[in-house]
Amino acid sequence: MQWRMFCWLMALGIVCVAVGAMAADDEEGFVSLFNGKDLTGWDGNPDFWSVKDGVIHGETTAEKPTKGNTFLIWRGGTLKDYELRLSFRIESGNSGVQHRSQDLGEWHVSGYQAEVCNSPATVGFLYHERGRKHLAKVGEKVVIDENGKIEVVGKLGEAKEINADYKPKDWNHYRIIAKGNRIMQYLNGKQTIDLVDNDPKGRALEGILALQIHAGPPMVVEFKDIRLKELKE
Repeated sequence: MQWRMFCWLMALGIVCVAVGAMAADDEEGFVSLFNGKDLTGWDGNPDFWSVKDGVIHGETTAEKPTKGNTFLIWRGGTLKDYELRLSFRIESGNSGVQHRSQDLGEWHVSGYQAEVCNSPATVGFLYHERGRKHLAKVGEKVVIDENGKIEVVGKLGEAKEINADYKPKDWNHYRIIAKGNRIMQYLNGKQTIDLVDNDPKGRALEGILALQIHAGPPMVVEFKDIRLKELKE
């Protein structure tokens, strides 16, 4: 009996070590962009952005609304070819993750946006803030041609099935990959969109990272575990 228990514990230990090694390999090359304590390295309107309980906290109230969409901008540099990973939780309202975007001043941003909301049918789509608007819905493979025409060329699946694991008002996980003119977004491990952007006037091959609070009714959105990996050729 003791020998069987010893063997079982040894096997369990080997499995744990293997899983730990895989997790470490999976995170290799990633750099944390948020220290979990304060907004060092980030820039946003302090009326709406803070750190609470170790996470980035964005909030508007009836007494303190935002007159337009406002953003928390990462000031650590620009994004070119990369994999971005983060977790988000939204109680109400609408938000997004801006990547390869442009800083317009006064905490205004334009560019690619990974949608953050509590609608399983739409969370995970790709939007162009202050630009071409909806680029790819959940489940779509899209190509934008040289003239800016948006064409759905394939399917990744149905939105309801892709986002079946989405947890409203709880933590969910984004993985965003941008390489050249191709952008892919994953939500809780499932790919939501695949875009090839051949539009020289509308696309961006590099830009800033920012987090959004959308204008409108009072809302709360939070972010944590923000990590970035540069992708090299």
